[in-house]
Amino acid sequence: MKEIFQKLKKACSEFNKDNAGVGIVEVILILVVLIAIVLIFKNQITTIINDAFNAINNASGRIIN
Repeated sequence: MKEIFQKLKKACSEFNKDNAGVGIVEVILILVVLIAIVLIFKNQITTIINDAFNAINNASGRIIN
């Protein structure tokens, strides 16, 4: 039984030392947070973008005429 705990302790220690996937996990977490923010504020973002394009269309119409 003692050997199992020692092997488990050694495996956990080696796992903690291995940082190979940390960068990927950070990027995935950042993407998840950004997607959540976009989903939460979807209506507000859509309104802002539509207002911006309407302003651009109105301004370009005045320039052309």
